[in-house]
Amino acid sequence: MTRYFALLFILLLFSCNSEVKSDRDFTTLFESSNGTQTPEYKDVISYYDALSEAYTSVAMYEMDRTDSGERLHLVTFNPNRSFDSELGLDGKQVVMLINNGIHPGESDGIDASMMLIRDLAQGKIKAPENVIIAVIPIYNIGGSLNRNSFSRTNQNGPEAYGFRGNARNYDLNRDFIKSDTWNALAFQKLFDLLDPDVFIDNHVSNGADYQYTLTHLFTQHNKLGGKAGKYLHEVMMPALEDSLAAKNWDITPYVNVFNRTPESGFSQFMDGPRYSTGYTALYNTLGLMVETHMLKPYKDRVEGTYALMESVIGFSEANAEEIKNVKREAWKTYKSGNYYPISWAIDSSQTTTLNFKGYEGTYVPSEITGANRLKYDHDKPFEKPVTYYNYFKPTDSVQIPDHYIVPKGWWRILTRLRANGVIMDQFDKDTTMMVTAYRIADYKTYNRPYEGHYPHYNTKVEPYQTEVRIPKGSYRIPAEQEAVRYLLETLEPAAIDSFFNWNFFDTVLQQKEGFSPYVWEDLALEFLNENPEIKAEFEAKKANDENFAGNWYAQLDWLHKNSPYYEAAHLRYPIYRVSR
Repeated sequence: MTRYFALLFILLLFSCNSEVKSDRDFTTLFESSNGTQTPEYKDVISYYDALSEAYTSVAMYEMDRTDSGERLHLVTFNPNRSFDSELGLDGKQVVMLINNGIHPGESDGIDASMMLIRDLAQGKIKAPENVIIAVIPIYNIGGSLNRNSFSRTNQNGPEAYGFRGNARNYDLNRDFIKSDTWNALAFQKLFDLLDPDVFIDNHVSNGADYQYTLTHLFTQHNKLGGKAGKYLHEVMMPALEDSLAAKNWDITPYVNVFNRTPESGFSQFMDGPRYSTGYTALYNTLGLMVETHMLKPYKDRVEGTYALMESVIGFSEANAEEIKNVKREAWKTYKSGNYYPISWAIDSSQTTTLNFKGYEGTYVPSEITGANRLKYDHDKPFEKPVTYYNYFKPTDSVQIPDHYIVPKGWWRILTRLRANGVIMDQFDKDTTMMVTAYRIADYKTYNRPYEGHYPHYNTKVEPYQTEVRIPKGSYRIPAEQEAVRYLLETLEPAAIDSFFNWNFFDTVLQQKEGFSPYVWEDLALEFLNENPEIKAEFEAKKANDENFAGNWYAQLDWLHKNSPYYEAAHLRYPIYRVSR
């Protein structure tokens, strides 16, 4: 972070409040091609570099490296540039972060943001006084460099574009928690630096066909929770819809269906922490994805994205003080001893009715397979009520501890905690203390690879009190800090996107020491004779469990697991909880 502040200081040595005049034509490739082309990565960066040279309200910074080897760039628009106001450190200005090109084939936001920053700098649209706008020009640089014209099978333009996977073929919009990529770690450091109040991630949809060019995917309001969730759902979302309607842009919630028509109803997308808006929600940021419709002309999609971002800026300017207050208030909910929800389900007792504009869809025989295929009829548009399931309820929760303890050997975890600005201190000596530990009681594992992992799910844990030795140099992490939700979602093994479920602790699932039956037979007999309670339990299990009674190895294994010879680390989750 020191390097970033140094960059700001150097910039401010030669910045002033008056703009530098430039003879350069800042017409974008999108505009000169009549809305059919999007620029290559190098040309996007060159464009912003020239803007920053021409206008002191625009600045561009190099951040950390990505998997491509190229550094992530950050562009800011700030007409009142100063050391404090650049990052909103005075606490008054709303910081808005716009992310583009997480899937570089979905290039709408790349082009729209270039025009937006230019138009703000040139005064073509009114510059906000209470909003600092930060833009990631292209997040997935490796995917942008892997340019082609065919990988977006479902999409209508542009002529050429980037690929969904990054330089190591990761889908970056599944990587915000597990952080397998340098891209994700760079984003997290950038996000921690900016601490944005509002977040926009620009995308193009896959799914059903309908009349809208624009759809929005706000972070799920129940999961965002508290005043922030209520404000997002009841104030910000309808205000955005009204603003776009005034500009003659229809918009609807993201149509969450696959290979079926939406008339039967659809649910809001639950954006877990692996996704961008699910991740930003952990820091109580008001977030939304823009999902333009894949089949609409590219020109319309880019112009719609521009209109939406402009409306969000206008809303943020008009409601800056309230947005800042909502975010500040959100932290008061997450105190030690309170309960925090870690899994969710649709609440079908509450629904919203959308006046949905679609096309009639029918199933007709396929000329290729002979089976029925879905076909939409654009000659038969409709407008009808559709049920939208946009309320969720918690299905499981955990009590927030006073702090967590992470033994120093788990460096992959500690690397991710540091990237997220987590506050922690080290034990200065070996310490023995009582903690709450978890035993992994049950879990399921997907049998197909997913983003470099075979994730676990339906994880069940059994908490128990135990005395453990904490090695010198291990970390004590207080729960009462701004990263509390991040800690709960990653360190609680039963949470959907926990580090456990993403396979970071699979070594504890494998027993490291065992027994040779011929050796253990004699020791086990001695153990039984010295422990009559265990012997009684053993005999009862043989009497009541036919399979157990007929399996000599299972009997020896059961005795071993109930003896002092069994390793304590097996199935014991190595992150500990301490509560007052």
